[in-house]
Amino acid sequence: MTTMESLIGLVNRIQRACTVLGDYGGGTGDNAFNSLWEALPTVAVVGGQSSGKSSVLESIVGRDFLPRGSGIVTRRPLVLQLHKTEEATEEYAEFLHLPKRQFTDFALVRKEIQDETDRITGKSKQISPVPIHLSIFSPNVVNLTLVDLPGLTKVAVEGQPETIVEDIESMVRTYVDKPNCIILAISPANQDIATSDAIKLAKEVDPTGERTFGVLTKLDLMDKGTNALDVLEGRSYRLQHPWVGIVNRSQADINRNADMMLARRKERDYFDTSPDYGHLASKMGSEYLAKLLSKHLESVIRSRIPSILSLINKSIDELERELDKMGRPVAVDAGAQLYTILEMCRAFDKVFKEHLDGGRPGGDRIYGVFDNQLPAALKKLPFDRHLSLQSVKRIVSEADGYQPHLIAPEQGYRRLIEGALGYFRGPAEASVDAVHFVLKELVRKSIAETQELKRFPSLQAELAAAANTSLKKFREESKKSVIRLVEMESAYLTAEFFRKLPQEMERPVITNSKNQTASSPSPATQDQYGEGHFRRIASNVSAYVSMVSDTLRNTIPKACVYCQVRQAKLALLNYFYSQISKREGKQLGELLDEDPALMGRRLECAQRLELYKKARDEIDAVAWVR
Repeated sequence: MTTMESLIGLVNRIQRACTVLGDYGGGTGDNAFNSLWEALPTVAVVGGQSSGKSSVLESIVGRDFLPRGSGIVTRRPLVLQLHKTEEATEEYAEFLHLPKRQFTDFALVRKEIQDETDRITGKSKQISPVPIHLSIFSPNVVNLTLVDLPGLTKVAVEGQPETIVEDIESMVRTYVDKPNCIILAISPANQDIATSDAIKLAKEVDPTGERTFGVLTKLDLMDKGTNALDVLEGRSYRLQHPWVGIVNRSQADINRNADMMLARRKERDYFDTSPDYGHLASKMGSEYLAKLLSKHLESVIRSRIPSILSLINKSIDELERELDKMGRPVAVDAGAQLYTILEMCRAFDKVFKEHLDGGRPGGDRIYGVFDNQLPAALKKLPFDRHLSLQSVKRIVSEADGYQPHLIAPEQGYRRLIEGALGYFRGPAEASVDAVHFVLKELVRKSIAETQELKRFPSLQAELAAAANTSLKKFREESKKSVIRLVEMESAYLTAEFFRKLPQEMERPVITNSKNQTASSPSPATQDQYGEGHFRRIASNVSAYVSMVSDTLRNTIPKACVYCQVRQAKLALLNYFYSQISKREGKQLGELLDEDPALMGRRLECAQRLELYKKARDEIDAVAWVR
């Protein structure tokens, strides 16, 4: 195989791989592959309906494989990739939508093109921009990628939308507008070249003619006494590349399925013996056209090599970064799997601690529990109702029993204080639950933000369940601690607080004329069991409860942090580690069952990376060899 064939064949293989791996050459698929596809040259076959496009393609291929009929036959773009094989190898065709099936009967290829067209457009005269991809492997072809497009038309016929003319032209333009597209403009020789739809469109998108090759068909069908020399020799319409004349098979040859190799020989004989075109015979015919296109492709490819290599190297870097982000395939060895799991646990633990310590948002919500929720809950406690005059009277009286208190109602004080302190259980437990909720949410966020875990939904679920089990344990310990703080306040009252309170005024004693002592009525005596007395009791209890509230406001957060936050930082995954150490290889493998979509994406990236690297190496190997 020559250097030219190697280089063009390489581009052909890259284009084929682009289609297989997701880009269909029509603006869909992976962005990088779209860019690579557009960076590689292709040949778009453009012409009016019945201009002989199909016959030209079949002549280049050397096979009768395209649907035929009147009106619009090509209703979807056909991306035709020709791959030259070794001599004496069997010819076959493959469709992208049927990747595992090889067609050696080209009549079946024609039927599949028709069936696949109908699958999208229905059995109508509608068109679709969704391309059909066909690869033909044969020793009788040159390496080329050709795109057969629907024939340009001037009017809509029965069964077609009114916009069919604009729709077809728009579809054709999506291909020929691209700067790397070579335009094969097909025009019938038995019509005035000035009316050629293909030449008109080519002139609009390629005004300099650098990308346009003119092909003149049906030379044998011209009126007697006329010829197309003015066009073929560039006098009627000059292009930068030479015009090529083609003689298609006759309708009789088509009807009897005449051999394409025989048709090629008849075409050569026609030009060799033609009095009009004999002097141009060496530069006419479908075989010459294929070689001309192949030679031009080589020069285009060589000029594009630096930009193609730059694009390939950029894509390689992007794919390697994406593979690193997704992670490499999981090992099958149990030890390696356990190591992988533990590494991911460490990564998760790092993210979780960053949330708590301020490196990531979320940990500040715990401070919000202590600085906002707890004080607000303490303020809402119903002490006003508990220490109302009526409530104080009732509780003090019940504490006295049948014997009213003599000076200060100590039992009444104790009952009032114990009842008030009992209300602190609610805010204490609520603080624990609020911290638990924040920690649980941070576990969820940390799992979601740990890139290494994204691949393994089962491990994510197992890790979340184990972490939440640990958090529940920490919560229970924390609740016990904060309740113990409340109960300690109830179990032992601060006597010094009450000793500092103003004492009840002693009643004054006076002596009468008989030196007998007697009590003198005083305001204190009169208020011994009055409202003022009970209000002072309520005020004293309220002051004590306020002191305890200030204490608990400081100690409850300490208990929550010590029992929940600190433990979460130290031992969140201890339960998970204890469970994972008991698992065997198969069970470890179940934890590392990746998301099928991610596995598919990694495989796709790996295939693309392999393609790019192989393409780079092959281009380097053949690009500069003369």
